[in-house]
Amino acid sequence: MLIKLYEENPNQREIEKVLEVLRDGGIIIYPTDTVYGIGCDITNVKAVEKIAHYKKVQIEKSNMSFICSDLSHLSDYTKPISNTVFKLLKRNLPGPFTFILEANSNVPKYFKGKKKTVGIRVPDNNIIREIVRQLGNPILSTSVYDEDTVIEYTTDPELIHEKFDDFADLVIDGGYGDNVPSTVIDCTVDLPVIIRQGKGIVQE
Repeated sequence: MLIKLYEENPNQREIEKVLEVLRDGGIIIYPTDTVYGIGCDITNVKAVEKIAHYKKVQIEKSNMSFICSDLSHLSDYTKPISNTVFKLLKRNLPGPFTFILEANSNVPKYFKGKKKTVGIRVPDNNIIREIVRQLGNPILSTSVYDEDTVIEYTTDPELIHEKFDDFADLVIDGGYGDNVPSTVIDCTVDLPVIIRQGKGIVQE
């Protein structure tokens, strides 16, 4: 299924279709402020395992992160953070960044493994944030982007739909995507450090 949503005013009837797919354990492909993402409700282990299998990774060893709707939602899944880290998050979110933080017990065990951390995104894209807000749970975030082969299908939602039709239950057309991934910042060390420079300049 391919549906069109507009960031300025996402149609509630179409959002309901997305929520129904997610609640049924389905997989969606959605726009962000960087590349298109592949995701599911993080509480549905079968859907998470399906995505991990598709990406040929083990969940607990993967770099899959998840999307929260805002800063307060993010704090539901992380251990208390310092004022320095809070200010960093507040200055840069919503935005094209993935912050690695210490996970709390609300994060499903299959995500954490031995690493006890979680990557969290709050994209500057109203479509996916509104879906997450109404769902009530974060959505898994892993990109359709392939670092080895930057080709057109990763930015054009209609081509993404063609390529992933057998895998994803629903693709959201939110306009053309980018082919530069998010910047990843590790906040589990004394001084936050950029471990992947992608889209966006961090406001320190």
